Amino acid sequence: MTDWFTDQALASITAHLLPGLWPLLVALVVCAAVTPLAIRLSPRLGLIAQPGGRHAHANPTPMLGGLAMYLGFLAALVLFLPRYSFTPGVAIVSGLAMALLAIDDRRPMRPVVKLAVQVGLAALAAVVFAIQIKFFSLPGGHVIQLELLMAPVSVFWLVSMMNTVNFLDGVDGLAAGVIAIVAVILMLAAGALDQPDVVQMSGALAGCCVGFLLFNFYPARIFMGDSGAHFLGVALGMISILGVAKVAVAFALAAPVLALALPIADTGWAILRRRRQGSSVARPDLMHLHHRLQSLGLNPRQTCYVFYAASALLGSLGLALFGHGRILAVVLVATAVLTSTVAADLLLQTRWRVPAPWLRRLLNDSGSQ
Repeated sequence: MTDWFTDQALASITAHLLPGLWPLLVALVVCAAVTPLAIRLSPRLGLIAQPGGRHAHANPTPMLGGLAMYLGFLAALVLFLPRYSFTPGVAIVSGLAMALLAIDDRRPMRPVVKLAVQVGLAALAAVVFAIQIKFFSLPGGHVIQLELLMAPVSVFWLVSMMNTVNFLDGVDGLAAGVIAIVAVILMLAAGALDQPDVVQMSGALAGCCVGFLLFNFYPARIFMGDSGAHFLGVALGMISILGVAKVAVAFALAAPVLALALPIADTGWAILRRRRQGSSVARPDLMHLHHRLQSLGLNPRQTCYVFYAASALLGSLGLALFGHGRILAVVLVATAVLTSTVAADLLLQTRWRVPAPWLRRLLNDSGSQ
């Protein structure tokens, strides 16, 4: 599928990716329909984010977005994936992540308790439902079986995904938009590997993110909270594991890892930074990359655009390994347009001018056009 415009390529795209379109649409519609109800229900449950402190929003904002996203995702699973053995595990673990972390949104847990909940959810997926990374491969066709390390490696991956998405959720629309992009990239990668079940699950995850983004993009009417961030993290982690479990290729995780490279690196640096400062790894701060971008003058929308462009660009590099070479050129052009737009908006806001006397003389020349 190196050429997207041949009849063969179009037929392949239709056969491999069309199954994911319907779960995407169902999840989107259900999430968009349920989110207004979640906005009304949040005050009754005491799930309201108050302004002040680390929070940049000006008004009290509902925090029950995780429930709306999960219901959209669950509807797509029930309608399109009931026959697969892994569907109950994905539904139960992601639902528990949403429900248990809603407690944290209502009354913050101690860091050690929160970590125990994350490890428990990951262990439930890996040990009870056997959603595990069982091997990895090296170039040249060498496959290394993890054997006794299957469960620990899988638990580490799932806990890492939950924390990565949780740390990413610091700007209106940022986490939902980035995960939607990563889910679409997983759809493309799974389609190239002829994995219709992973295509459908990825479509469902992308759809619930887009449906929620209609209400969460700046200025947000509702937040996803820790419940939504952990639901997205564990669901994304399980879907990527299920995709890896079906193929013995060295780059099976390349697409999702590259697409999440920016938030993964930011999470890793946050952990190192806090350890060097002698503070708790779980202690929140305003030093994440999205905070730094805003301190440079970018508004929340522009910050999201930067992350969206980076995720799409890096993810497309991973997709090139699966034969989607032409998409890289498309993403490069879109990234250039988006970057130039953000840069122009920033220059206008700061009223900064590029000194170019030669250009001024040229424009003042009566013979110039």
